[in-house]
Amino acid sequence: MSQANQEYIVISGARENNLRNVSLRIPKRKITIFTGVSGSGKSSIVFDTIASESQRLLNENFSTFVRTFLPKFPQPDADAIENLSMAVVVDQKRLGGGSHSTMGTITDISPILRLLFSRAGQPYVGPVNLFSFNDPQGMCPECNGIGRSMVVDMSKAVDLSKSLREGAILLPGYSVDSWDWNLIVQGGPFDPDKKLSDYPEEELEQLLYGKAKKVKMDFAGKATNITVEGVIEKFTNKYIKQDVKTKSERTQQMVAPYIAEGTCSGCRGARLNRAALACRINGLNIAEMASMEVGQLIRVLREIDDPAAAPIVKSLTERLQHLVDIGLDYLTLDRETDTLSGGESQRVKMVKHLSGSLVDVTYIFDEPSVGLHPRDVHRLNDLLRKLRDKGNTVIVVEHDPDVIKVADHIVDVGPHAGSRGGTIVYEGSYQGLLESGTLTGIHMKRPLELKRDGRKPSGTLPIRNAALHNLRDVNVDIPTGVLTVVTGVAGSGKSTLINEVFLGQHPDAIVIDQSAVGVSTRSNPATYTGIMDEVRKAFAAANKVNPGLFSFNSKGACENCQGLGVVYADLAYLDSVKLPCEACGGRRFKEEVLAYKLNGKSIAEVLEMTVEQALDFFQLKEVVRKLQAMSDVGLNYITLGQPLSTLSGGECQRIKLASELHKKGSIYVMDEPTTGLHMSDIGHLLGIMNRLVDAGNTVIVIEHNLEVISQADWIIDMGPDGGSRGGQVVFEGPPSQIVHAEQSVTGRYLK
Repeated sequence: MSQANQEYIVISGARENNLRNVSLRIPKRKITIFTGVSGSGKSSIVFDTIASESQRLLNENFSTFVRTFLPKFPQPDADAIENLSMAVVVDQKRLGGGSHSTMGTITDISPILRLLFSRAGQPYVGPVNLFSFNDPQGMCPECNGIGRSMVVDMSKAVDLSKSLREGAILLPGYSVDSWDWNLIVQGGPFDPDKKLSDYPEEELEQLLYGKAKKVKMDFAGKATNITVEGVIEKFTNKYIKQDVKTKSERTQQMVAPYIAEGTCSGCRGARLNRAALACRINGLNIAEMASMEVGQLIRVLREIDDPAAAPIVKSLTERLQHLVDIGLDYLTLDRETDTLSGGESQRVKMVKHLSGSLVDVTYIFDEPSVGLHPRDVHRLNDLLRKLRDKGNTVIVVEHDPDVIKVADHIVDVGPHAGSRGGTIVYEGSYQGLLESGTLTGIHMKRPLELKRDGRKPSGTLPIRNAALHNLRDVNVDIPTGVLTVVTGVAGSGKSTLINEVFLGQHPDAIVIDQSAVGVSTRSNPATYTGIMDEVRKAFAAANKVNPGLFSFNSKGACENCQGLGVVYADLAYLDSVKLPCEACGGRRFKEEVLAYKLNGKSIAEVLEMTVEQALDFFQLKEVVRKLQAMSDVGLNYITLGQPLSTLSGGECQRIKLASELHKKGSIYVMDEPTTGLHMSDIGHLLGIMNRLVDAGNTVIVIEHNLEVISQADWIIDMGPDGGSRGGQVVFEGPPSQIVHAEQSVTGRYLK
């Protein structure tokens, strides 16, 4: 397209959040990448201005009735936004969806697989819905299509090394000499002094699983018929077959420890009823196909030679191939969506849009490189180019230098974060960015340096015979007192090894991950870190009043807006309008509370301070320590009163880190802490990790970022690939040696 015909999305005077009257032209049908430090305003331009307005304009095409059911998007604060097309936003929000939502259902691949079985499966079963575990006609009747059922946890229920008289039955209600205990001893042929492990098999079976039967016993000289049943049988009938959630809370708490989740005995975890599972194609049923890795499933599908099924097979293999192209060939269709990582969730969403055939759409990506090993970044780049070449506008918010290279146009936002950001510091080509002298430009040019003199470990934390998910009997020692980075391609087993196996053995470790810290608009950095308690006490002491007055969740709340600072005016089917509260002017407190001052500032003015300003203002030792911790993790720019629900994943992770920094002699586990961090902040983060280690802690980081990997004391590299081709340790040792390890993909990229 010649320069003369180039069309642009034009933004004039954007003022959302910290943006300072930003005006900008974004070329259409090109890849534009937004860079800049965390909190500089990239997301305010891309998500809160462009995406929000696109979605709002799209919704205005529907009738007012339909609009009442659609999400509401406020009109962004800008003078004008022109030339928008429909926007598709692909963000990092984890895919929730409970036990009924799987990779196959979310990508719409499962319905096509069901169609295949209803047409080509033998013996013929019937319509498509009979192969769905979400449909009453298809689901396993025992577990309602969940594939798991509640069972008694035998290790907690009975102690086989004891006799009945020594208290072998640990379930509630069976203490020695109790009514239920006496019933067993008198009503059956059980020797109360023999260890249960010495019982013959049929006797133990009867004790535990015997079906209900009437037994004659004499009570006070009278023969009475009494119903006796096996211990586990009785417990199952009473608490598991009748849903325990219908019982009182006390009963639930009493029996909960004895109940575990097991694979459903009816369908063995396949979720479907017998008829659906009996229907096969080339010897495989639908559950067996859904549990294959995508790469293997494609090969199996290509062997189906039924001409009636050809178009279905073609459609299936196309969609599955998209998963392979984007590096998810190690996933299975029956994988539950809430077990996917943020990066995997995002790539699954991309696949959904790839099979769409709309053109002239604006695709907006939020850090799509998250969770991707450097080896796989080129796959992502190919995908962005493919979307552009179809005739779409691609807008990406990104920190990864390898993704930034594919941009046709770059917008660098800065110069710093928060109130010191919100302006455009560079627009143009990649080459120009390197010469621009902006923070991003300077850091793109810095070479990697491998750490030469690593710390010596003080001991080890062994992991033995780990075989969960795709781990293949892994034995590895995690050194203590040093910084260990666990790396490897996506799906290689890093998260399983650390987040599941290791944390299972060390539940007291401090975990700093990307899950949200607080969803309500009433929690903010001051309340989350505990600064607020100290501040309230200081205000109360200075003014000799009750500390509760200085909380907008308590006595100090403005009565008109209940301390929210805003009131919602309901306009029937139009958007409800959020207006600043007239009584408090959005400050959330009663008028009288605002009259009390601490060193000349009211409580509302304190909450409007950024961390940086608050550090200058406060002398209280405890407050300064917590503020310093927030400043150390690069959150200088957030205000003390900003609702936590507005923080990004990376910011959530850093605020957790700040509130845990003061511990000593602990194990810290961090899951991709560089998410959302600009290159210039990574040095900062490494400084914090090093301080934690120097204070006597053990720090374990799951990470793909080469700068973090290069500065580790010890590296554990998982691989060699993802899924069934992963799950092994391919290298353990210092960074200076990984570059010589043949097997290690990570080593190749560190070179």
